[in-house]
Amino acid sequence: MRILAAMDKFKGTLSASEAAAAVCRGAVGHDCDHCPIADGGDGTLAAFGGANQTTIVTGPHGRELTAGWRLVNGLAIIEMATASGLVVGADRQDPMSATTFGTGQLIAAALEAGAEWILVGVGGSATTDGGQGAIEAIRRSLGDDRLPVPVTVLCDVSTAFTRAAEVFGPQKGASPGQVKELTARLQAMRQRWLTDFDVDTVPGSGAGGGLAGGLASLGAILKPGFEVIADHVGLVARIDQADLIVTGEGRFDETSSQGKAVGGVVALARDAAKPVVIIAGSTDVAGPNVMSLADRFGDETWTDPAACLETAMREALVSLGDPRG
Repeated sequence: MRILAAMDKFKGTLSASEAAAAVCRGAVGHDCDHCPIADGGDGTLAAFGGANQTTIVTGPHGRELTAGWRLVNGLAIIEMATASGLVVGADRQDPMSATTFGTGQLIAAALEAGAEWILVGVGGSATTDGGQGAIEAIRRSLGDDRLPVPVTVLCDVSTAFTRAAEVFGPQKGASPGQVKELTARLQAMRQRWLTDFDVDTVPGSGAGGGLAGGLASLGAILKPGFEVIADHVGLVARIDQADLIVTGEGRFDETSSQGKAVGGVVALARDAAKPVVIIAGSTDVAGPNVMSLADRFGDETWTDPAACLETAMREALVSLGDPRG
């Protein structure tokens, strides 16, 4: 049997590649296709092959840091999480001042290096500045209000620009009062752009704390990140060639079907009439082929997640009637 291990990251414990490798180790006696996936959030850069460039930028809270990005054959891939993300800003939480300036510096660096097309993944952000910092950094570098090459923003949500603080602010440390203030800032930015376009009508403009909408104001195109990445890795063809699809992520819930990678894999597999097993770190979704590592392994889910995934894959095969599991 040919098994496709189309795995997203288990945030904080396993990269998408590590998760796919664990599933393949558990697919005893089978041909397993190792396929890390992403949706525009952190992990997007890895899905394209990882960083081969680095740039010193301003982090979300003002501290300088070295951020990786990729440039191959004129295509640049930038992951905002490396410059303006919760991970790189973990030593401090200040939702009111957190800035996307560093992500703008990465875009400017890619342009200076000769990029002819730029992809920007906007998940995992620490910011809700509507992209104001990135806009300032790009303007300082270019002296212009328009992007000189095509820029595609890979969105992992469809949230409107002015709802970014309401939806995502609390997870970035914003209090209810701060959410109101951040929302007012986003609404003011929207008003400034209304003569050119209504950013709230652009699906996904609230992604990255509004960075997606801010880049759209400079001419960027917004697309669902999963669709772009799925096309890059040839996911449809790989699903067609597989007998069983295994996918998963750290937390599988109702939002997973709203532009996220695992929901996208499930939808494509169902379109192809292929059976799907979902193995997640935790889940509140019930189903015969949905497995929760936390329910099965408890604390070991976080201390040795790769071993848990490997075992869960073997057990899934047994439940599907394969004695080799």
